[in-house]
Amino acid sequence: MKLHTVGILGGMGPAAGADFVRLFVQACADHVRASGAPVTDQGYPEHWLAQLPIPDRSAALLAPETAEDPFAMMCQGLDKLQSVGAQAVAVACNTAHAWHGRLQQTYPQLQLLHIARVVAEGLQQQGQPSCMLLATQGTYRIGLYDQALAACGITVHLPQEAEREQLMRGIYQGVKADRMDQARADFAAVAQAMRARHGDVPLIMGCTEIPLALPGADSVQGLPLIDPAWELAQALARVAYGD
Repeated sequence: MKLHTVGILGGMGPAAGADFVRLFVQACADHVRASGAPVTDQGYPEHWLAQLPIPDRSAALLAPETAEDPFAMMCQGLDKLQSVGAQAVAVACNTAHAWHGRLQQTYPQLQLLHIARVVAEGLQQQGQPSCMLLATQGTYRIGLYDQALAACGITVHLPQEAEREQLMRGIYQGVKADRMDQARADFAAVAQAMRARHGDVPLIMGCTEIPLALPGADSVQGLPLIDPAWELAQALARVAYGD
C-alpha cells in the first residue's frame, strides 16, 4: 500500500491544531485496525502540522474593514506544507473554511478537504433529517454549514442571537483564554436551550474549540454530538491511505 503525505493547517487556535493531530493519529490507527493489519509506528502516513499565528477569522469576516485578513498567513502555511510534500491538507478551523474556495483556487495541486461537506455527507449517510449547530459568528455569517447541509437535504437549527454571543464568550474568554470551566458552562447552557427546543437531534460542534470543553457536561448526556474535527480527521486518514 502506498501511503500519501498529508498536511494539517493549524494555529487557529494552537490547542485545536494540536488536538487535530491526536484525532488524525487515532483515525489512522482505526483505519489500519479495520483493514486487519497490525498497528505499528511504521504504519502511519507521513503527516505535517503547520502552526502559525493566523489572524482571527471571525473578526476578518465580521469587520473586514479593520481586521487583518488571515488569507496571506494561511497561504504561508500551505506553502510550507506543500514544500514538504503534502498532497492533501485538512484545515483545523471551521471558520477558516470561508476562504476554502480561494485557497483551493490558489493551490489547485493540493486537495483541500472541506469540513462542512464531510460532516453533511456523513449525516446524510446516516439518514439524519435535521441537526443543530454550535459555531462562531463568522461561521453563521457565511452560512458555511447551512449550505453544505442543505445540499444533502438536512435541516439545520441555529441558536438565537444571545446564545451565539454566549458561544463566542465560551470560545474567546473560555477555551482561548485557557478557562475551560467557563467555556463548558457557556457551551452547555446553549446546548441545553437548543435541546429543549429541538429535541435529541445531532448537535454539530462547529468550532474546533467547542469539542475541547463541551463533551462531559451533564446537559448533553445522551445527545448525539458531532465533532467535525473528528470527521475531518477520518477523511484525511482515508486520503492518506489511498481510499
